[in-house]
Amino acid sequence: MEEILLGVEGMTLDHLVAIAREDATVRLARESEERIRRARELVEKWVQEERAVYGVTTGFGALSHKTIPKKKTRRLQQNILMSHAAGVGASLDRETVRAVMALRIKDFAKGHSGIRLETVHQLIRLLNRGVWPAVPEKGSVGASGDLAPLAHLALVLIGLGEAFYQGQKMSGAEALRRCDMVPLELEAAEGLALVNGTQVTNGIGGLALYDAARLGKMADIAACMSLEVLMCSRTEFDPKIHRVRPHSGQIAAADNMSRITENSEIISSHLDCSRIQDAYTLRCSPQVHGTSKDAIAYAKGVVETEMNSATNNPLIFPESGEFLLGGNFHGQPLALAFDFLCMGVSELASISERRIERLVNPQLSGLPAFLVEDDGVNSGFMIAQYTAASLVSENKVLSHPACVDSIPTSANKEDHVPMAPIAARKCREIVRNSECVIAIELLCAAQAMDLFTNMKSGEGTLAAYKIIRNAVPHLDQDRILSNDIGAMVELLRSGMILEQVEKVVGKLN
Repeated sequence: MEEILLGVEGMTLDHLVAIAREDATVRLARESEERIRRARELVEKWVQEERAVYGVTTGFGALSHKTIPKKKTRRLQQNILMSHAAGVGASLDRETVRAVMALRIKDFAKGHSGIRLETVHQLIRLLNRGVWPAVPEKGSVGASGDLAPLAHLALVLIGLGEAFYQGQKMSGAEALRRCDMVPLELEAAEGLALVNGTQVTNGIGGLALYDAARLGKMADIAACMSLEVLMCSRTEFDPKIHRVRPHSGQIAAADNMSRITENSEIISSHLDCSRIQDAYTLRCSPQVHGTSKDAIAYAKGVVETEMNSATNNPLIFPESGEFLLGGNFHGQPLALAFDFLCMGVSELASISERRIERLVNPQLSGLPAFLVEDDGVNSGFMIAQYTAASLVSENKVLSHPACVDSIPTSANKEDHVPMAPIAARKCREIVRNSECVIAIELLCAAQAMDLFTNMKSGEGTLAAYKIIRNAVPHLDQDRILSNDIGAMVELLRSGMILEQVEKVVGKLN
């Protein structure tokens, strides 16, 4: 099993996915252990001096004016976890909670939180042993960090709350017992350190971003398959077109699609047809897909920056022996990035649905109505287009930005909040919807490609077609389409289509 070293810098989106989905274990870098110790020494010194330090010797939020006597600092730390564990809704899934735990450890590895090394190691043990706390997905406004869900996560460290272990849900105390661990008793500053951060937003959104990047490549493959069977041109991929409008995503998409359709006999068979130019959904696909790639690239930069950031408050700087109060817990960078990503991924689905319509509509395609023989008796892919239209319309609603909304909290002390976790959850749902739309386009394009038995398709489209047909047979008469769509979605998510196409045409952008 892979082990990932978490230190001050260097975490990537691929690392996050390996931990969340492939059960990679984690270990703290020695430099991080030393930084955590040094920051902790300062906290203990300030407690002994009874110095006024927010969240350490004072209350939280609007109660920061309340001084906490030294004898109550332990109780304060437990109270913050219990009082802030006010989440509602369904529990986050296993991979998301693992992502959140890894990101929380990575934040502590920066050495600015004041938490004890023992507490960080307790969280590492939970992650490495496969325990994942039950964390309700709703209740955070994204500042002062993801307070409610992070509190639910941290409760298990002290033997409270609930957790999942070996497929069973149980009390936090029982999960610790089964792993031969004992509950922690938190010391000064630790409760606040555990709940103060953006890791729930970044965990949800980071995994959605990873899937969106894969989906951007799959959209290129699907568009190329549609382009071939709709008897379109490769001219729109000519690099000369894209060099004079050099958006990086557009250039990348055109290059992908040029390679995927290379050596297509289907396309070369109609070079002398009377059509002057193709519809926008095909001719402008590099421009539309490319803009979504640019949105994905922007979001990735924000997400990976956040992964390697310290998002606590106060922030402790052992080098200068000081603490500073600030707002690194504010989720606005993530909120805006995920709202932007919502729109970028929605557009991949929107243009795909229009290509689906062209495939199933005989007046536009010249192909059999709804891509099935004996139409009338058979409806073929008629309702699959309805499903795609429904999902695209839902994406439009979900693309309304979350970050432009704010409802003040904590007696107006926290008077501007970003609603970042809502942006992340919307983004996750849009990615899932869009995967289904692209899957439907792939099914329709493969069905149409069955008709071109005497001509070879492009290098990449042929590779994709073969994988699809290994998983989903040709539709010769009506059957339950949801099964085919589900199988196609799983095939898309598995990465098998992308892997086979890249073996033939090289790595896609």
